[in-house]
Amino acid sequence: MVLQTCLLAGQENMKPMNDPGSFSDRLIRASAAVNSITSDFTQEKSLSVLNEKILSKGKFAFKKENNIRWEYTEPYRYLIIISNNQMFMRDDKSRKQIDIQSNPMFREMNGFITGCIQGDILRNDNDYSKEYFENEKYYYVKLVPRSDKVRQMLKEVHIWFNRSDLGVEKLKMVESGNDYTQIMFTGKILNPDIPVEKFTFK
Repeated sequence: MVLQTCLLAGQENMKPMNDPGSFSDRLIRASAAVNSITSDFTQEKSLSVLNEKILSKGKFAFKKENNIRWEYTEPYRYLIIISNNQMFMRDDKSRKQIDIQSNPMFREMNGFITGCIQGDILRNDNDYSKEYFENEKYYYVKLVPRSDKVRQMLKEVHIWFNRSDLGVEKLKMVESGNDYTQIMFTGKILNPDIPVEKFTFK
């Protein structure tokens, strides 16, 4: 509930963005200067079949080009690595490898996440319709997929960019049935030296 309250508060006093074009250009320039990121994250998942939301915490890492590591530490340990169009998943009992290119849902989600981090998500007007807002703390963008095929998986996406560094601070992905996943990034470090082994699955 704390995370949800914070995110709702972030939408208060939002007004239409004065110059979305300038914001997009600044975001692309800022993203180009970022080669790697580490941060903590808190994830909230809401499923219609459950009365309570599922809260998880962990460590996030990103390194160009398209290397992502989600290391869940609470309430359970779970690792997801995305690298070279492959997704690797491991917990205490099993491990799995998935070819992202052969799975439309994973391909879309991977492209979306890397696009948010690298600023590419706002470049192509053919993929999403966009609405731009801002307040004193955030730039906020709402995206709705144009493709019927994508909308069957993903209804809309909400992104909160911190005004100070234009980094993604909050992210909400709403599925077609209104289930959603909401992530808040904290303790972000830009351009740390991340060993390539962090994105190697063992």
